[in-house]
Amino acid sequence: MAEMNQDIAEYTLGLGDDALILAQRLCEWCADAPFLEEDIAIANVGLDYLGRARMLLQYAGQHLNQTEDQLAFLRDAQAYRNLLIVELPRGDFAFTQVRHYLLDEFEHLYFHKLKDSQDKTLAAIAAKTEKEVHYHLRRSTQWMHRLGLGTQESKTRTQNAVDELWGYVAEFFHHTEQELRLINRGIAVDRNELEPIWRAAVAETFAAAELTQPDNSWQVTGGRTGQHTEHLSHLLGEMQYMQRTYPGQQW
Repeated sequence: MAEMNQDIAEYTLGLGDDALILAQRLCEWCADAPFLEEDIAIANVGLDYLGRARMLLQYAGQHLNQTEDQLAFLRDAQAYRNLLIVELPRGDFAFTQVRHYLLDEFEHLYFHKLKDSQDKTLAAIAAKTEKEVHYHLRRSTQWMHRLGLGTQESKTRTQNAVDELWGYVAEFFHHTEQELRLINRGIAVDRNELEPIWRAAVAETFAAAELTQPDNSWQVTGGRTGQHTEHLSHLLGEMQYMQRTYPGQQW
């Protein structure tokens, strides 16, 4: 039982860290998006991710005897379990939208499956999250079409973002040892089952947007085991400043 609780904590922490770090990246667009309506829209997406992060970190904290604030603001980079793709700098607007599309296409499949988890709390979080991701996916797909079929400048920037991000998607389908044990218990999602569906959906969107899918010549993983890029430490330095300077603050 102790091992399973630890596995659930690590698994939930990874999902929560994904949402928390991406929410932080999205907040960097506040007052800086291309136009006012998009400024509001991207902030709302960020709030969705922040809400998801809170639910997951609260649940992970129950297994670790820590609060969501401690998990969010008092861990060093090596203790974070997020996917590498979410910690990359925000880049230009095309980079942000491509990253979102690749994640949205995956998360739409992932949380739909997680609704069937034997863990009732994770299943409930997944059910709520799936509704939000449905909207996110529709929005990011529309942006892929607009950018890919827009001006030559927008098309070039979008294709460059695809090329830069493609090697990070392999981590979507990488299992940790804890995750494999939870799959056997009917708690976690088998990512391998999702990969062919995800790749087919992405190929369809790329074709419609007249974008070229890169080859798989390079792939990186490691975020789930605490191996991160230098960008995460810089992000945490900003995100955790208030809590570390004035300890005891509550979310």
